[in-house]
Amino acid sequence: MKNIKLLLLFTIVVAGCNTQSKKAMSSSNGWISLFDGKTLKGWHTYGKTTIGEAWKVQDGVLYLDAEKIDGWQAKSGGDIVTDEEFENFDLQLEWKISKNGNSGIIFYVHEDTSKYSYCWNTGPEMQVLDNDGHPDGKIIKHRAGDLYDLISCSKETVKPVGEWNKVEIISKDGKLDFFLNGTNVVSTTLWDDNWKNLIAGSKFKNITGFGTYKKGRIALQDHGNTVWYRNIKIKRL
Repeated sequence: MKNIKLLLLFTIVVAGCNTQSKKAMSSSNGWISLFDGKTLKGWHTYGKTTIGEAWKVQDGVLYLDAEKIDGWQAKSGGDIVTDEEFENFDLQLEWKISKNGNSGIIFYVHEDTSKYSYCWNTGPEMQVLDNDGHPDGKIIKHRAGDLYDLISCSKETVKPVGEWNKVEIISKDGKLDFFLNGTNVVSTTLWDDNWKNLIAGSKFKNITGFGTYKKGRIALQDHGNTVWYRNIKIKRL
């Protein structure tokens, strides 16, 4: 009987510790890892259920191998999106780009291939670019850290090719902020009249529905250049 009581007491203590541990993790953390550093779990190619072979994982890094090209994208590549959708969020990750490279971080992606051929037809994008080597580096609102084709970053804090850049994208109740390497480079309000005017003056003006979705997937763009991503995590707000 004494041994049984001791066993019950031990079980209660362990259960209590586990409960406290889980509570601590959710309250102090709140972050969801979008990349486990080992697999492509949680991602798929836009409009498909699988993911292209050009997207690979090595040494804790998710990267696009664009050695072979098919049109303007990598062979067996394509834009990849999260399996889950997000509304209000805080997204953090790191990226580095190849020489002359181009990519992007797209959010609020509405995955409907009957209406939209590419994820960038639906969701806004934080530009990922080699400003010095890629032709887009000469275009206002197309440089690294810009809200692509809508708002130029207030200050350029991008690091040289081959170096990691830290990104934070916060979207809450229509308030959007971009941070690049610790600096708030873009701040705007989504879905109001000013937002509609920005779209009307952009390359997206004739794409019905662009920038209107308030919930959607996170995407990493295949623009035909090798790019690396790591430490991808998100918190629902």
